[in-house]
Amino acid sequence: MLQMTPQMKVLVAVEPADFRKGIDGLVQFCKGVLGQDPLTWTVFVFRNRRGSSAL
Repeated sequence: MLQMTPQMKVLVAVEPADFRKGIDGLVQFCKGVLGQDPLTWTVFVFRNRRGSSAL
């Protein structure tokens, strides 16, 4: 379970992410598309192309 704190940000990617690329692909998505460091106190929400899955 994830406990949210006042210091945490939640970023939702509106563009679909390719989950086939694994965690490394999602890290690159965070850095390249969102311009954020994935190792900060930030929660990233992704969706697939059909919108049937989120992580």
